[in-house]
Amino acid sequence: MSATETVQSAPARRSLRTLRFGATIIAILALLFGVPWWTLVVAGARWPVAVVSVGTIGFVGALVALPVLMYLGHGSRHQDWAARTGDTILGVIWVLFVWALLGNVLRLALVMANVSDPVRSRTVAAAVAVVSVGLMLWGYAEAMRVPRIKRLDVTIPRLGAGLDGVRVVLLTDTHYGPIDRARWSARVVAAVNDLDADIVCHTGDIADGAVSDRREQAAPLGDVRARLARAYVTGNHEYFGEADGWLDHMRELGWESLHNRHIVVERNGARLVVAGVDDATAASSGRPGHRADHGAALAGVDSDLPVLLLAHQPKQIDAAAERRVDLQISGHTHGGQIWPFHFLVRLDQPTVHGLSRHGDRTQLYTSRGTGFWGPPLRIFAPSEITLLTVRGSQTHRFHHQ
Repeated sequence: MSATETVQSAPARRSLRTLRFGATIIAILALLFGVPWWTLVVAGARWPVAVVSVGTIGFVGALVALPVLMYLGHGSRHQDWAARTGDTILGVIWVLFVWALLGNVLRLALVMANVSDPVRSRTVAAAVAVVSVGLMLWGYAEAMRVPRIKRLDVTIPRLGAGLDGVRVVLLTDTHYGPIDRARWSARVVAAVNDLDADIVCHTGDIADGAVSDRREQAAPLGDVRARLARAYVTGNHEYFGEADGWLDHMRELGWESLHNRHIVVERNGARLVVAGVDDATAASSGRPGHRADHGAALAGVDSDLPVLLLAHQPKQIDAAAERRVDLQISGHTHGGQIWPFHFLVRLDQPTVHGLSRHGDRTQLYTSRGTGFWGPPLRIFAPSEITLLTVRGSQTHRFHHQ
C-alpha cells in the first residue's frame, strides 16, 4: 500500500470505528428499554389502547432523553440538573431491565402451568412492576443513608507490638456530585469520629466535579479526627476533573495527599509505613507527573517495616504484591452498587468486596464504598464505613490458643 493510500484509509478506519461504536450503543439502549417495554406494555397483556400508548410514549421519551441528559450532565457542560435526571433514568431502566428478564422466567413457569394470556402476561407485568418499584425505593434509601460500620480484624504479622490493635478507618468513593449531600457528608464524618480512629484513609473518587463545585460537600472532611494520620489518594474520577486540585484541597483540609509517596506513623516504639499511589488510570489521563508509581511511593522505606498501601483500584494489587506490601486498601467497585452489576465488575477487578490474600504476604481489603456514583440506588450492595483493627502476630497467636 502506498503512503497516499495509507493516509486515505485512516479516516475510513476512524469512520468505521465510529459507526461500530454508535451501533453498539444503539443496540444496548434498544435492549435496556425494549425488554421492559415489551414485558410491561406489550407482550400478551392486551392492555387498553390508552395504557399501551402512554407506556410506549414514556419508554420512547426516556430512551431519547437519556443520551442527551448524560451528555449535558457528564460531558463538558457539567449541568447538575441533567446529570441528576439522566442518572436516575439510567438506574430505573437498569432495574426494570433486570427484573423484566427474570419476569420472563416466570412467564415460562406460567406457560408450563397452562396459564393463558392475558392473565399470564398481566401477572408477569404486575410482578415486575411491584418488585422493581419496591427495590428502587429501598435502593434509594440505602444510597442516601449514612453507611453502616463494617468492622474487621486484619492480621499483619510484622506489625510491632506498640501498634497492635491500631484502628484504621477507610472511606472511599464518596462521589460528591450533582446531588447535594453536604449534610450527609457531615453525618458520615460524625460517624467516623465516633470510631476513635488512629488512621483515617480516603482511597479516592472523592467527587465528580471541580473543587469549586463540590467544596461545601467536601468541607466536613476537614473535621475528621485521627490520632496518627489522615491520608488520601486519587481515584479514577479525579482524572475526569482536576486531580491536582483535589490533592491540594485535601492538604488544605489537613490530610496527607499521598501522591506516590509515603509517611511513617509511630506509636510506643513501633512504626508503620502508610503509602499511597495514584489511580491506575492516572498515566493515561495526560496529566504530567501522574501515574501509579509504587517505586516512588516506597522509595527509601525500611524493608523491615510493615506497609499499609492506599490504592484506589483492587487490580493495583499485583504491583503491591511484587513489592511485598502487607495490606492494600481499595474501593472503586462499589460492590457492584446495583445488583447484578457486580458480575460485570468482576470481569475487570480481582475482587468486588472483602478481604483477600495475594501471595504469601500481601492482603487486600476492598470496600463497597461510602457513597454512590450515578443512579442514587444501592441494591444488594450496601455502602460502608470500614473499621479495620490491625493486629500483630503475637495477638493473632494468643487469640487462637
